Amino acid sequence: MLELRCTVRNCERSLELKDSDDQRAGLACAAGHHFDQAKEGYWNLTQPQDKKSLNPGDNRDAVLARHRWLQGGYTQGLVGELRLWTERCGQIARVLDLGCGDGSFGPWVFPDQPGDFCGIDLARPAIKLAARNWPDATWVLANADRGLPVMDGSVDCIMSLFGRRPISEMKRVLSPSGICVVAVPAEDDLIELREVVQKRGDRRSRVEAIIQEMSSGGLTCVEQKQWRTQVEIGPQEVEDALAMTYRARRWSEKSRIEAIGTTNVTLAADLMLFTNEAASS
Repeated sequence: MLELRCTVRNCERSLELKDSDDQRAGLACAAGHHFDQAKEGYWNLTQPQDKKSLNPGDNRDAVLARHRWLQGGYTQGLVGELRLWTERCGQIARVLDLGCGDGSFGPWVFPDQPGDFCGIDLARPAIKLAARNWPDATWVLANADRGLPVMDGSVDCIMSLFGRRPISEMKRVLSPSGICVVAVPAEDDLIELREVVQKRGDRRSRVEAIIQEMSSGGLTCVEQKQWRTQVEIGPQEVEDALAMTYRARRWSEKSRIEAIGTTNVTLAADLMLFTNEAASS
């Protein structure tokens, strides 16, 4: 299990697994702060100051839309590209997935390492789904933007797949020889849907800005590549694609969405591999 740390304000001590009276596992630090494991199997390490709403993070509809999309198999080529990096880097003992969502990528990229894998997300519906689908891994409900509930230098691989990137915290928890894998939508991802619904298809690469941002935080990009494929999807997949990327909420042209039938779309992602600067110097 990854070395988690206490999230009570000004504590930050290591959390140790303890037996509790009701036979359900618990986490406790040396200062006496205790966290029970939810019945679904995840750990709730959020604090009141971590929440801006009663239900922070992705809502249930967005979580389920993303889960249906991923289970459709459209991203298996992307998984293959990610594994080329993780397998080449040798034995990776401790993995942290930031913004893990429904947890699908964990067992796909690291199928034999549930005991060394930890996924973090702020959306309760997502972390519940992740814990149910891969119960042997560690799942944590936490606000990564407020601080990662992980001890310094205790992670060998960080994955940020289409999620948040709290760079100073990523740098803090990454081991000296650790790696960080980042994936973001490429400029032509779902371009066909964007052209129909928005009546324009803005193309904007985020790669250089992310590399510069990560570099300023002490993480060096050593390799980048792009994954791209074309798939045919139907009306339900169209709705899911828009829902999981928030575009269905922002766009008012509902009739245009409903008019899209079976269509071919581009799926594309920019992938970046970073190392800890201390290890590459």
